Amino acid sequence: MKSPSITTDTTEFVDRIGEIEDRFNIYEPSVKAFLPEEGRFERLRKEAKSLLSRFLHPENRPALFGMLVGVKDIFQVDGFTTRAGSHLPIEELQGEEAECVRRLKDAGALILGKTVTTEFAYFSPGLTHNPHNLEHTPGGSSSGSAAAVASDLCPLALGTQTIGSIIRPAAFCGVLGLKPSYDRISRAGVIPLSPSLDHIGFFTTDVATARLVAPIIYLDWDESIKRPDKPILGIPEGPYLESADTTSLAHFHNLCQALDEAGYEQRRIKTFPDFSDIRIRNDLIMAAEAARIHKDWFRNYENLYSQKTKELILRGQQISESQLADALDGRERMQEELNTLMESQSIDLWISPAAPGTAPKGLESTGDPVMNLPWTQAGLPTLNLPAGKGENGLPLGLQIIGRKSTDEAMLIWAEGLEKVLSQI
Repeated sequence: MKSPSITTDTTEFVDRIGEIEDRFNIYEPSVKAFLPEEGRFERLRKEAKSLLSRFLHPENRPALFGMLVGVKDIFQVDGFTTRAGSHLPIEELQGEEAECVRRLKDAGALILGKTVTTEFAYFSPGLTHNPHNLEHTPGGSSSGSAAAVASDLCPLALGTQTIGSIIRPAAFCGVLGLKPSYDRISRAGVIPLSPSLDHIGFFTTDVATARLVAPIIYLDWDESIKRPDKPILGIPEGPYLESADTTSLAHFHNLCQALDEAGYEQRRIKTFPDFSDIRIRNDLIMAAEAARIHKDWFRNYENLYSQKTKELILRGQQISESQLADALDGRERMQEELNTLMESQSIDLWISPAAPGTAPKGLESTGDPVMNLPWTQAGLPTLNLPAGKGENGLPLGLQIIGRKSTDEAMLIWAEGLEKVLSQI
């Protein structure tokens, strides 16, 4: 669904809201991407009229004029209640509007609504279904945001990633997902899970839309830096890559062949020989920081947490400050080692499967984020690009990973990669 038509006709502009409402009423009852909202479309019509009255002339309109946005329900948004997928008293969870939400609004975006999240962006799922097959998970924790874009209810939705909560659901739902370099999109106004690992990102329909959104939502976007026309691609061979299932790996190797035929140089490099240690370290950091974030809430409302989140917090309570410090030091060493490896091998982008396979059947689990974990821990910019379908007809994705703080180059290069993958 494209954003409302740019027009000086108030009736036509507001009628576009009616078209979106019709689609919403068809698909949302089964997909369940959004939290319920009484009078959603009456509100949107009023907001659309107000927006149009402020920007009657097209030449004065901001970049995202009339674009509809879904917002994961751990972001604070003025006029909306934040529940974070939890049963805690809502008064405990409210705060000032998120910086990234304010930026989108200032650019003319309209908030379609809050999207479903797993509890506190961890693993206890909500009610959202995969739009491609309602019997399968959409992934998580940004479940509703990925499903909303995949259902064509909005062209943009905000999400977060602490392990794989943008890239994995983007792959499962067949949409573009972008996780930035660490802290290049403000985390202000977003309920944290693990501040050292949390990233703010978004889902869109394609690279062109992502390039429209990025300069607005990033704190410091700059496309003036020179870069080669085509990136050199690295394939991270070893225990990490072997975490994907055999079908997904076969598909990935077919993608590599297609990229080779399109003129993309590729280098196979042994990477993450200590992958099991990286996974253990990630869990330690996340558990320890989650326990500290939830200290007061958990003391007062332990019985209101799901079993999965409760276990995470209890595990984190047993981790000492020195253990956490050692783990964070290990993360920094891994970041430096990856940077050195990319430099020494002249790698511009890594590529890998975006998930171990297609979306699992059932809603009890949101799937395994193992393919996203090391890149998130390293704070590197990451994209999911839709890349064909599995034998079961569900989407598969290609994960591309750039050097730290080279998000601009990654997104520009993604346009060429997207063209190749669209032929798969």
